[in-house]
Amino acid sequence: SPYQRLSQRMQDITGDRGVLKEVIREGAGDFVTPDASVLVKYSGYLEHMDKPFDTNCFRKIPRLMKLGEEITLWGMEVGLLTMRKGELARFLFKPRYAYGALGCPPLIPPNTTVLFELELLDFLDSAESDEFFALTAEQQDMFPLEKVLKVAGTEREFGNYLFRQNRFHDAKERYKRTSLILCRRPFHPGEQGHIESAKLLVFLNLSFTYLKLERPTRALVYGEQALAIDPKNAKALFRCGQACLHMTEYERARDFLVRAQREQPLNHDINKELKKLASCYRHSMDKEKEMCHRIFSPLHSSAVQQN
Repeated sequence: SPYQRLSQRMQDITGDRGVLKEVIREGAGDFVTPDASVLVKYSGYLEHMDKPFDTNCFRKIPRLMKLGEEITLWGMEVGLLTMRKGELARFLFKPRYAYGALGCPPLIPPNTTVLFELELLDFLDSAESDEFFALTAEQQDMFPLEKVLKVAGTEREFGNYLFRQNRFHDAKERYKRTSLILCRRPFHPGEQGHIESAKLLVFLNLSFTYLKLERPTRALVYGEQALAIDPKNAKALFRCGQACLHMTEYERARDFLVRAQREQPLNHDINKELKKLASCYRHSMDKEKEMCHRIFSPLHSSAVQQN
């Protein structure tokens, strides 16, 4: 059969030929860790069928899935632990590593060997992060700064993945959790610069996320917190300008955007936002003139009639 021929050139990664692997494209870096959350594209095939019975390749950005919790196929989890970032591989899963003796009627017959193609886009090792958030606040404060910054970085990366999936509320919660551990952290001399750099990134993330959630007041708050750390940060100035424009505070918006342009004169997004501001301002003035005309025209007509 096709799967029997394919299996002859595949590597046995479980020792019982339950999971066989063939690398199509090599990856790079470390292997996936047991506590990781993975970003993986997959397609599952039955023998003698050209179309997959299960795939997530239609998604632009797949959902981030945690090993041991959100991946239900034992064979897929075993296979992922042998992969590196960027790797594309083909696996054969025997029934005990796939859908078992019962299968998954009516789609998967009993005792079926299935083929899966997996592409590991990225993964995040959340072991330290999970351990950290299981502790009390007092215990967290005793963690070395290096580990706190690593946890903060992992949480921010989780937020970034959620943001790219347009899950802005979930991304906001991740960013706020990152902000909390950084802002609460008691620092010693020499640590402030590292903490402030990490806070700057997460404040910028929060400002952008609140803009996506159409909450410009909160976006402005976090943008200004970023500016308190770096007053000339073009991205923070730009976010504040965007927030003020959303709130129709045109003078403040212009002040922030002009300062941002001063830092990055050739930035396309900043220049585009300034043009948008000018258009909104003109439209606002036209509406104000029209409203004044409507208010005072009847008064003028009345005065003419009296004369």
